[in-house]
Amino acid sequence: MKKTFRTLMFVMTAVALATGFAGCSDDDDDKKDNNNDAVEATFKTITEQYVNNTIIYTYKQLAANAEQLVEGLEALQESKTSANLNKVVENFLNAREWWEKSEAFLFGPATSFGIDPHIDSWPLDQDRFDALMSNTNMLEQLDGEDGDIVANGLEATLLGFHGLEYVLFKDGAAKSLSEITDDNLTYAVAVAGDLRNCCYRLAISWAGEDNVPERYAEKMEDAEWEYTVNGGSYSYGQNMLRAGNAGSTYVSYAHAMQELASGCADIADEVGTSKIGSAYSGDDPTYIESPYSQKSIEDFHNNIISVQNAYMGGVQGVNRDESKSLHNYMKTANASLDTEVMNAIANAIAKIDAMPKPFVNNKTAAANGKAMEACAELGEVMTKLMVYLGGDED
Repeated sequence: MKKTFRTLMFVMTAVALATGFAGCSDDDDDKKDNNNDAVEATFKTITEQYVNNTIIYTYKQLAANAEQLVEGLEALQESKTSANLNKVVENFLNAREWWEKSEAFLFGPATSFGIDPHIDSWPLDQDRFDALMSNTNMLEQLDGEDGDIVANGLEATLLGFHGLEYVLFKDGAAKSLSEITDDNLTYAVAVAGDLRNCCYRLAISWAGEDNVPERYAEKMEDAEWEYTVNGGSYSYGQNMLRAGNAGSTYVSYAHAMQELASGCADIADEVGTSKIGSAYSGDDPTYIESPYSQKSIEDFHNNIISVQNAYMGGVQGVNRDESKSLHNYMKTANASLDTEVMNAIANAIAKIDAMPKPFVNNKTAAANGKAMEACAELGEVMTKLMVYLGGDED
């Protein structure tokens, strides 16, 4: 289903939640209000688990791993050893995994502050990269004390994960030390610093400055970046947790649950339609995510894991509590729809895992088309869930 249609449905159902349902009898209104009070209480508990143990936990892990990536690159710059390079590659892949596991909730600061395209645009512009490596003045600025701030001003196609991936990987493996020049490392340290800063921003924007290390807020001040909702006093976490209260952009906890479902639908659509579909269909054979590390299929897999974490009440094996999940609520509220969601998540993961690796060398494999279909089905069922949560279905 098209994202524009889903966004329209999201707005319409949010309005319905805010204004009530016209045409009901007084008795029906009373029954609906009582039901809404009980459901809202359940949704409040689910929202608390979702915000604290899925969104904030994921972004804190992302920020911590991005920080380790910077430290690893600085160590590699100081001493070009195989051990240091191996550590950087590990740091990169760890940070990358947490980013991909965040993409079911790209709403909020990832979108409001343009962080998603800033740190995750592809393909890398190799011509501009080569020109940058020949620009002595810019390299000197990137090598300065504020190189991370300077890097923020580069074009998105030179930044983020894929700029770093280009420096570190080739044909699915880490480059040799001799292939990574000193100028490459100057660039990588600065770009990784900018990536880390953006990850700090995601974490502090959701958790609030009192719930993250002080250096996160200090970096926001250095970069002159806002990190609250509409420049106000609420973090994005507070904004969702205070749904239905004055100052929150969410008119109810049901509205927050719709946002959860909409974010899941969006990433499922993107994985199928764009991340797999652009190359598979031939519309844009160069539109390959993670082509240098050849981790595209791992990226797709982790995107669907982000959907699973959102729906199931936390990160599996870490802080998941299914008793406080949307899955647990739907088992009783609409068991058939819950089964559809669970089956669609499992099917999307299975079909993606069945794709031949690496994706960059198997773009038109038949299994890719099946993965696209599975992602489309997941997007459709999550959209169906979003509409159901708006009260438009019995």
